[in-house]
Amino acid sequence: MSDAIAIIAAGAMGSAVAACLTAEGRTVRTCLAGRSDASRARAAKAGMVDADLATIAQSRVILSILPPGEALGLARSLAPFLAGAPAAARAVFADCNAIAPASMHAVAAALAPSGCAVVDGAIIGPPPHPGGAGTKLYLAGEAAPRLADLAVPGLVVRVMDAPLGAASALKMSYAGITKGFTALGAAMMLAAEAAGAAPALHAELSESQLPLLSWLSGQMPKMPDKAYRWVAEMEEIAAFIPPAAEAAPIYRAIAAFYAAIAADHRDGGAAVAALMQFCSQEKGR
Repeated sequence: MSDAIAIIAAGAMGSAVAACLTAEGRTVRTCLAGRSDASRARAAKAGMVDADLATIAQSRVILSILPPGEALGLARSLAPFLAGAPAAARAVFADCNAIAPASMHAVAAALAPSGCAVVDGAIIGPPPHPGGAGTKLYLAGEAAPRLADLAVPGLVVRVMDAPLGAASALKMSYAGITKGFTALGAAMMLAAEAAGAAPALHAELSESQLPLLSWLSGQMPKMPDKAYRWVAEMEEIAAFIPPAAEAAPIYRAIAAFYAAIAADHRDGGAAVAALMQFCSQEKGR
């Protein structure tokens, strides 16, 4: 086993984490087979090295940073390759995706036959950059302390004294508040626009809820590009909420709302334009 770190995949977050690590002289591998030209460009810019799954499995650490719906599939794909490594040299696999604790345990179960150590991870914050601050990688589970050295400028690592599933629970709770509230704000902006009340709503928020308006106006322009990825995340949050609780349907509805926003954004529709218009008033205040 080499001292290399593998990150799958070279998306906006994965490549940003990789850039922080390569800036400190770490070797970061990824698998670009079947990936888009945009992914290849991000990987090259971040200094990532293309490798097949067999080579990925020989890394010291593997970070799974994917859309939530792909987390279990990656674990299943890698398990046979990880099983082939000597017991003393098997990678530590950290799932850093926005998934519910139950999904995290399903990932761990898929990897159990391989004998590798599994860590529950959660990333909170924007894609990091070398020398930046604010993006945190929370890690939970028995093997979590083994990944403390992933802390580099731009990426804060926090090892939780908690079992597997705790980091995922933190991510679900945090995203349920932030992305859930973004959806509620967007829905009311669109409803006000449809009823002819958007200017009055903006004026009232400016007078009585300025911090709230400023936060929403900062979040909204970033949301449409990410809405398609947030659909599965909201579904994971719905699964995270206890079955007897009444809140789960709220997040299933938010998932449907983000799917509609994603479709509108893809088709150049009116909803995203209305949201941007509402928020542009804040910039011009």
